[in-house]
Amino acid sequence: MIHFKAEIERFETMGEKTGWSYVFIPEALANKIKVGCKKSFRVKGKIDELEVAGLATIPMGEGDFIIALKGELRKKLRKEAGASVELYLEEDKDFKIEMPEDLEICLSGEEHLIQNFLKQPKSHQNYYINWINQAKTEPTRTKRIVMTVKAMDKGQDFGAMIRESQGKS
Repeated sequence: MIHFKAEIERFETMGEKTGWSYVFIPEALANKIKVGCKKSFRVKGKIDELEVAGLATIPMGEGDFIIALKGELRKKLRKEAGASVELYLEEDKDFKIEMPEDLEICLSGEEHLIQNFLKQPKSHQNYYINWINQAKTEPTRTKRIVMTVKAMDKGQDFGAMIRESQGKS
């Protein structure tokens, strides 16, 4: 487990990351968590006194990473951009996202749909699954599953599907 202090930063303009609040993890520290890794991985531990698990690290090039701090997490920490936090982190090897049964049933209807889903990088599979699971109502969940099935029919990754749905393809 590594221990370090960091400042919560915020992207003013950074493409799809605009407005994100995050903590920066330089390559030297990232290597202490997961040696030589250049792809996203999950971490667990503490941010200040708050226990965290399953947080995704996002590669930023040159071996550096960030951890996005969603509003709900910042609220629990009672901190925003500019505040200092103390982190105790290690790789979360136990983290696993299960495919929801309703999504699996819909994708299994045609062989190419499930194959296209499983060909996606694990991070994109998780984006789809989390997005579906975060729906607050059943109609929203159903709409998201339908959008996912259509995206798999086209072989789209998560970002392409979202951009198309917003008319930005």
